[in-house]
Amino acid sequence: MEQRHILPPGSAERQRLTREAIARTLAASRHPAGEAGRERGDAHLERQLGGGADAGGTAPTRPPVPAAVLVPLVERPEGLTVLLTQRTDHLAHHPGQISFPGGRLEDSDLGDAVTAALRETFEETGLEPERVEVLGRLDDYVTGTGFIITPVVGAIAPPFELLPDPFEVAEVFEVPLAFILDPENHKLHRRVVEGRHRPFWALTWEERVIWGATAGILVNLSDVLGGK
Repeated sequence: MEQRHILPPGSAERQRLTREAIARTLAASRHPAGEAGRERGDAHLERQLGGGADAGGTAPTRPPVPAAVLVPLVERPEGLTVLLTQRTDHLAHHPGQISFPGGRLEDSDLGDAVTAALRETFEETGLEPERVEVLGRLDDYVTGTGFIITPVVGAIAPPFELLPDPFEVAEVFEVPLAFILDPENHKLHRRVVEGRHRPFWALTWEERVIWGATAGILVNLSDVLGGK
């Protein structure tokens, strides 16, 4: 396990995060799709950490599948939180894992990541799209399982009602944004997959372990809002 060695942003700076400030920061920091050396994802993390001669892996045989997730920022009196879901254990893909609400783009989304993220969020959690103010996007995240995920950041003002889909969602919970913005909470792990050491980010909030693409997107959020 490794730990990030950068200075965390001050707590006073975190308290100044408003919808307007977050939207401006996201607009200024998001890298154009396909910009050399600017992509996020599993393979990029391997290359960044110098995983060896084969760190780049084998080139994919097909284009990644477009997907979108919502990164919901809830405006609580005590500070912003990030809303996350825990998937049910019987799902075929990523059972029991912690994730953002979201999924692959459907034909009805007409190729629009925001539409897909809001639709999937409503289907999974019951959160109505009109309750979300979209603030911007983080960098696309390419997974080793063949998806390219567009994270859409949105603000939500309580009170709001959730009606989680019991087939897909075991639990909906919130993590303080201040916890996510603190680099001390970003732990870098490695596991052996097909004889190779694959790195991945993980954050542990209380007894919940957030890892994989979800953790990678949260690290991107921290980098952007923390001013890395």
